[in-house]
Amino acid sequence: MAVMNDNFALRDQAVLITGAARRVGAEIARTLHAAGANILIHYRSSGAAAIALADEFNGARAHSAAICAAHLLDADAPDKLLAATLREFGRLDILINNASSFYPTPVGRITVPQWDDLIGSNLKAPLFLSQAAAPSLRAQRGLIINMIDIHALRPLKAHVVYSAAKAGLAMLTRSLARELGPEIRVNGIAPGPVLWPEGAMEEDLKREIIDRTALKRHGTPQDIARTALFLAKDAPYITGQIIAVDGGRSI
Repeated sequence: MAVMNDNFALRDQAVLITGAARRVGAEIARTLHAAGANILIHYRSSGAAAIALADEFNGARAHSAAICAAHLLDADAPDKLLAATLREFGRLDILINNASSFYPTPVGRITVPQWDDLIGSNLKAPLFLSQAAAPSLRAQRGLIINMIDIHALRPLKAHVVYSAAKAGLAMLTRSLARELGPEIRVNGIAPGPVLWPEGAMEEDLKREIIDRTALKRHGTPQDIARTALFLAKDAPYITGQIIAVDGGRSI
């Protein structure tokens, strides 16, 4: 299959992105929309940002974006999001499991609600959304992209549950690639220091993290978005792989 180099390579393809209203999710949405895709923007609480992003997309190309609110831990969320995508665009070509909870869980203070939330958003939701989307993706020979983390392999101090959840998502990515092939490709992206967590973070810790990268700098949301575009547009023979976009942090 020839590599596609045109700037509108995803014309008319429908993409469902969880947690797409802000931060990295929004940048992925912008990049794929610019390549011609129609975007279903999922959000939980960032309604104003989701509306503004959809308005931006629809202003550039009419009827190319829609929004859908859902709490991904609700049992009906996968069917709700799939139905919204099919209702708006009549198809689903790409699912990007981007939404994630992230916060510390030091041993000795881990609670059951924290476990349910971190495992639920980072592992359970991608599994059940992928399962619900599989028939529609199979019809389009589609793609699933899971947003993982370099800490799936290298545990982050005081983030026991988060690291375990992302490790599970890494194996889920490989397992789904095996189960859903040959019609559906499944890959992961593992960001390194791209956006700092929201809230206070010590500058010394930021410098320490950057110093541990080979490139001695942090990345940008565009680095992640361009990798997603590569997987969607130029990688028809890649499946079951996790691409580290981390400036060499993982080495």
